[in-house]
Amino acid sequence: MYKEINIGLIGLGVIGGQVAKVLQEKAGDLSLQAGTPIKLRKIKVLPSDLEKPLVRQFPEELFTTNDDDFFNDNSIKIIIELIGGERPAYDYITRALQGGKHVVTANKEVIAKHGLKLRALAHEHGASLYYEASVGGGIPLIAPLETDLRANYIKSIYAIINGTTNYILTRMSKDGIEFERALADAQKLGYAEANPKNDIEGIDAAYKIAIMATLAFQSEVRPEEVYNKGISKLDSRDFRYAGELGYEIKLLAIAKQYDNAIEARVHPAFIHKDSVLAGVNGVFNAVSIEGDLVGQVVFTGQGAGPLATSSAVISDVLRAAGNYTLGTSTSAIKINAAKVVQPIANIITRYYLRLSILDSTGVLASIARVLGAHKISIASVIQKETDTLSQTAEIVIMTHPAAGRAVDAAISELSMLQVVKEINNVIRVEEQ
Repeated sequence: MYKEINIGLIGLGVIGGQVAKVLQEKAGDLSLQAGTPIKLRKIKVLPSDLEKPLVRQFPEELFTTNDDDFFNDNSIKIIIELIGGERPAYDYITRALQGGKHVVTANKEVIAKHGLKLRALAHEHGASLYYEASVGGGIPLIAPLETDLRANYIKSIYAIINGTTNYILTRMSKDGIEFERALADAQKLGYAEANPKNDIEGIDAAYKIAIMATLAFQSEVRPEEVYNKGISKLDSRDFRYAGELGYEIKLLAIAKQYDNAIEARVHPAFIHKDSVLAGVNGVFNAVSIEGDLVGQVVFTGQGAGPLATSSAVISDVLRAAGNYTLGTSTSAIKINAAKVVQPIANIITRYYLRLSILDSTGVLASIARVLGAHKISIASVIQKETDTLSQTAEIVIMTHPAAGRAVDAAISELSMLQVVKEINNVIRVEEQ
């Protein structure tokens, strides 16, 4: 047994509280696994946090509201950051690493935006930076990409990586309800925040796919380079028509590499019902990774929640403890700067188009001419519903593969045709 390793925890929210409980209740087991005593020494909180009922579950002497008191405690060797957001979390992680302390975080925003810089800083100061919980909660993804799959050339990552949106889309698909009701139900159950923007607009998933793509492709993929489109424009009709055509609709986070090009995007997509990801429902997450040697491997499980996330955080604490004992640190990532993230306009996929049109002769011919002028080939056209009063009809068009810029130009032109009353939705079709 080595000298005791003291832990400092920043934040005592839902996740922080669970991590603190595990560190307290399983101290003996964790110490045996680490081969050295592990002890929670301090918890850094805001003054207002001291009024929370959760605080009373821990000894009063654990808490401090003073940054210097926390970071200048030389007995603390590992710091866990669980406050979320970019600031002050980034500043706290930086200060800890500069002080030679090992850091464990679940902060996807900080890692997506600053991960490479922080890894280099950790290496410079002989420290470690671990962030397994930043992507898949309790699903192991970071460690496999860094170690177990390292011999592979990773071709692609397809991920359902946000439990809130997957719950909403599952309800819309299985129960035929509209987006607003599904979101309200998710909020009542605690799956969605009061302000759900980061989830429903694909921002959360964009952070996560940026982290995975950077590791998998050994290339910096910044979150602002990830195209993201949310789910709020989806309608129950889209799910009904998708089912009739043999598809499910999922919010996919996708990353691919080929030659010196990288794709990184988040958006709703039609995926065939036989796809592995099509059957992932509710708040569950799943990530499919394809390597040249291993083929396709799929990771699935609970991607969020205090228990699942604490599993990843505590596992990282044990890794950090091992590094402290051995005197090793996190390595910096060697980046291939030649690979360029492609704009969404360059990406080629099939498309589903739902349009409201005048119910009269010659309309389909006009639409086909516009699509043809932009080199978009039609795979099928189905008339779904007719309104005799307004003399309009709803049609669904499935295209063959086409470039995003061609589809955008065609949609713009179609919207100006008098015979097209509304472009109801445009959704990519992924052959995963």
